[in-house]
Amino acid sequence: MIPVTTFAGKKVAVFGLGGSGLVSASALLAGGADVVGYDDTQASVIKANAAGIPTGDLRKADWKRIAALVLAPGVPLTHPEPHWVVKLARDANVEIIGDIELFCRERAHHAPGSPFVAITGTNGKSTTTALISHLVKSAGMDAQLGGNIGTAILSLQPPALGLKPLRVHVIECSSYQIDLAPSLDPSIGILINLSEDHLDRHGTMEHYAAVKERLVTGVPSTGTAIVGVDDNWCSNIADGLERAGKRLVRASVRRKLTGGIYAEQQHIIRAEASGALEIADLSGIGSLRGLHNAQNAACATAAALALGFEPAAIQAGLKSFPGLAHRMEEVGRRGFVLFVNDSKATNADSTAQALACFTDIYWIAGGKPKTGGIESLRGFFPRIRKAYLIGEAANEFAATLGNDVPHEIDGTLDKAVAAATRDAEASPSREPVVLLSPACASFDQYRNFEVRGDAFRELVRALPGVIGRQH
Repeated sequence: MIPVTTFAGKKVAVFGLGGSGLVSASALLAGGADVVGYDDTQASVIKANAAGIPTGDLRKADWKRIAALVLAPGVPLTHPEPHWVVKLARDANVEIIGDIELFCRERAHHAPGSPFVAITGTNGKSTTTALISHLVKSAGMDAQLGGNIGTAILSLQPPALGLKPLRVHVIECSSYQIDLAPSLDPSIGILINLSEDHLDRHGTMEHYAAVKERLVTGVPSTGTAIVGVDDNWCSNIADGLERAGKRLVRASVRRKLTGGIYAEQQHIIRAEASGALEIADLSGIGSLRGLHNAQNAACATAAALALGFEPAAIQAGLKSFPGLAHRMEEVGRRGFVLFVNDSKATNADSTAQALACFTDIYWIAGGKPKTGGIESLRGFFPRIRKAYLIGEAANEFAATLGNDVPHEIDGTLDKAVAAATRDAEASPSREPVVLLSPACASFDQYRNFEVRGDAFRELVRALPGVIGRQH
């Protein structure tokens, strides 16, 4: 844990007592703060009390005595309207911050300049964060991995200078977390891409982009800002950083750059005034298939170079990267058949990235449907040998596939896996792929996409003769 000492002796309110909120409250208590926690859910208040965290109804608090409100990232800050606790804090001129901000203040106080890599973007954040952490570990350093990827930042080991091996904090940041971190100042800040998302929280795309931009504008003059420039939002942000004199590395997977990092036919290349140098080759790395993963790898490579890694170390780290569970996860092989768990693909746009990676696909799809269905995937239909449809969306998807793609309605995942395996093994293809990429939410049959992906993995590994890759 990272004790938060910057509020020692001061009263701090913590609202939202889920995972990160409980850790924040505990870290503040460990640093000497006077903490009062609260949550709209009584069960969370009871759990906090059991963990030794003082609680009290913040509607009745004396806000004149409170130095700060530490807000869980999921609590509405601005849209659709500020939460009641936000309104109370603002009325009392109490600053509203989150756990990322607490980390930044502790780092500034105790270990300024310690390596801190922060990653954001609409898509690919988790894979890029995990990949950078893996590169750091494979180079023999101490990688502290956390943030939006699932481990609360204040539960990590504290920032420090002079350690051997070198400690590097690798932190995924959501827009919600950035919104609560006004002094966010990573030594390496990465903005991968931007597309329309979370507008229910941010109101407009302009506001959403402005929040994301803060992560790279906060990089100090001694640091490095890395920006993927394959969308107009990020390209404009990069131009602004350059005008501001920031140390900037552009990254692209769609075009050659005269300066920066770009991907070309599986090769990651660094372009400088002196010429282009190949840094790494992604060929044959199953965990980094597809254009979207090339973008993730390009940004991670740029971060590794900024940390001082040699190309050989980067190549070795990329090659050994196991990938993330439920994101194009290779869960096993039986003979020539490859089984891929892409349960994280809960909409058609995400599934498009998976379908683009293979040419002989036995596709398991369906679940709780999203608006628009799979009509946007029509361009990938020639790659699909057969579809196996499950869940509430099965009939709707069958109607879209029509006569263009052979399909059957299996209803449940176990029946779909059995049928897809049978057909894939009869395929003349050199590498038929049984792909779970549902293009749907899981909530009709599973609690979340992780449970759905775990079920797929277990079904595959229960098949006789499957050689599984341990994740």
